[in-house]
Amino acid sequence: RRVPIGTPSHDRTFPLCESLNYREWSGYYTVSAYETHHEHEYNAIRNAAALIDISPLFKYRLAGRDATKLVNRVITRDVEKMQVGQVYYTPWCDERGKVIDDGTVSRLGENTYRWTAADPSLRWFTQNAAGMQVEIADISEEVAALALQGPTSARVLRAVADANIDGLKYFRVRSGTIAGVKVDISRTGYTGDLGYEIWAPWDSALTVWDALMRGGKPFAIKPTGMVA
Repeated sequence: RRVPIGTPSHDRTFPLCESLNYREWSGYYTVSAYETHHEHEYNAIRNAAALIDISPLFKYRLAGRDATKLVNRVITRDVEKMQVGQVYYTPWCDERGKVIDDGTVSRLGENTYRWTAADPSLRWFTQNAAGMQVEIADISEEVAALALQGPTSARVLRAVADANIDGLKYFRVRSGTIAGVKVDISRTGYTGDLGYEIWAPWDSALTVWDALMRGGKPFAIKPTGMVA
């Protein structure tokens, strides 16, 4: 088992983490709370904007003629009703209905999907793809992810992103740019508040982080850890 390493945003999160309160998440150092207590970070989620590094999520890209067939086989929702640009939150199960994991499935094209998971799922997807024409790629270390959550998060994105935020409905995803970096922005998150998740190239994570923190200052943005 490898020693935990920094996420693509580590060069920014580490100097900000006054508490040195970290946890291990899928082999990465992840901030639990930046301060000695998570109260200010929780309040940012509820009253302003919180920026959370969620890059340790496992991420997969499924593409090919039978990609839709594979997704439909594995998840519990009907992919035939899923539009391009839509995101499903869903579990995936074994043949007896036992939940293996849950996460989001984004339909980026007619036969192209991006899948997130808390635990490794490549083996399960590959087993279920036997005989199908589909390419399954582990893009976990190619795509960085930042969750921008809270009631002012849309205002932050309007100030920073070149994307139609106002037309982005709940559980939908669209492309845009932040500080010249091509990103996908999904109106998703697990905080229970207005929020977005930003998917960027791994080596551009710092550029996106800096743009969000700089543009988010008027909207009381705060880096936030996993405890909050």
